Amino acid sequence: MNKKNRKQYLLAVLVFLLYYVALLSILVFCEKDQPGSQIHTFADAIWYSLVTISSVGYGDVTPVTPAGHVVGIMFLLMSMGVLVALFGSVVSIITSEGLPMLRLGLRRKNNWYYFAEFTAEGDVLAKDILRDDPDGTIIFGISREMEIEKPDYPCFFINVSPARIVSHKKGVGNRCKLFFLDEDDIGRNLKAMNVHELDADVYARTMSGQEKMSGNIHFFHSYDCCARSYWRDNPLDSSEDNIMIIGFGNYGMALLERAILMNVNDLDFDVSYHVFGDSKRFNQLHVNLDAVMGINRKWPGHDSIYFHDEEWEAARDVIKMADRIIICDDRVETGWDTYWQIIRFYENKGRIHLRSNRAAPGTIYFGTNEQIYTVNQIVRERLNDAARLMNDLYRRSVPISLGWDDLSDRLKQSKIAAADHLLMKVRYLLNDRTVSSVDKKTFTAAYEALLEAKKDPAQLDAMRRIEHVRWVRFYAYYNWKYGKVKDIVNHENPMICDYDDLGEEYKAHHDHAWELIGEIAKQLKD
Repeated sequence: MNKKNRKQYLLAVLVFLLYYVALLSILVFCEKDQPGSQIHTFADAIWYSLVTISSVGYGDVTPVTPAGHVVGIMFLLMSMGVLVALFGSVVSIITSEGLPMLRLGLRRKNNWYYFAEFTAEGDVLAKDILRDDPDGTIIFGISREMEIEKPDYPCFFINVSPARIVSHKKGVGNRCKLFFLDEDDIGRNLKAMNVHELDADVYARTMSGQEKMSGNIHFFHSYDCCARSYWRDNPLDSSEDNIMIIGFGNYGMALLERAILMNVNDLDFDVSYHVFGDSKRFNQLHVNLDAVMGINRKWPGHDSIYFHDEEWEAARDVIKMADRIIICDDRVETGWDTYWQIIRFYENKGRIHLRSNRAAPGTIYFGTNEQIYTVNQIVRERLNDAARLMNDLYRRSVPISLGWDDLSDRLKQSKIAAADHLLMKVRYLLNDRTVSSVDKKTFTAAYEALLEAKKDPAQLDAMRRIEHVRWVRFYAYYNWKYGKVKDIVNHENPMICDYDDLGEEYKAHHDHAWELIGEIAKQLKD
């Protein structure tokens, strides 16, 4: 109830009380001295009024004067209003947020997940949450009348603010998780005002910033989540040397970024990415990338990126030689049009991957809501835990290093990028690029393979070389360069160089990223 409505309600109650007291006063004044009257005091008048208004009608106290009879009629009329008000209040409690809030209060020990709206994306994420946390409580911040579809899982529809939900939990159990899944919803949705002040974890989809946190607010992009899941589920195999990317908007840039940071699988770095779309902004942002990858040129022993100025329709030779064609236009409809044109009019090897927000039978598709809106993608507790573990490993060997909460955003992102690459390391150790599970059995087998590989100096050197390439790519992507001493202001680091130019101490620095596999194997449940 807002402030204006509260004032109106209090005013109505005050008027009712004054009217009621006035009737009682008239009744006592008219009846107290009359022969045969049974109403002599305010207590008698109140008893008579309650019996009359409630329609009980005992008859033990009755007025004897005409004025008293008129007052009795007023009480009878009031009884009708009171009954209507009571009935309305009961109905309001049942049909509005009253009863749901009462039921919600009985589940305070459970984890609460609040969604500002009921959307297709929120529906998918809620289902994934319940698979991971069957006892979790799903709350949609709209009234049931605004519901478009009926979910096939238990949930609450309560049209109240996030602040009221957090307050209603009363600090019992884990903190609430609040989800705002419309792009830039934090900036537009009135319900999101002041969420940074709440004792809750907030996950907001946005168009600006990437993996940034502001207090308790965690921002994420659908296209970054899409790129992560794509390369996890569709790793390159040894026969794929030429990758064509059509569409270089938000999704295309995210896919190329993750390819640069994640696709370091072995020492055969000769993959060429052919990009079609407006690459001007990308090249302006990443000015030092050509120090670690061939940009518009072939660089033996390194991956290359070719940014094509011509339209993809004119690149028949590239389409013909491409081992994989990734169609990832920001507009799904445009992507489908491109897909059918290639199928009908161009000679190709048939490995066409199409971004589609829904399942597309008969095609190799990616980027569906079910792939993007998952707990691992949005909340990312497992990945962040892996990054924290890696930092703990580093601290054991370097006592003066910082704890996770004291790290700068750049260092946190560096650890997260290393955690992102873990699956690639597991695939390398098990010599199986199809591995996609992150269970205890898989990581234990990978760690056992790691222990064996470390006994061979050549194998150990190869693993350090792979991690160095990945590490250097990360820093070059964020515009760091070689410098004789580490300089945060000028973005210089002596480790940003060829692996063969590193000293033994710096080479051993990369062992922490591999040792993380063993730490995770210990923590995963059977």
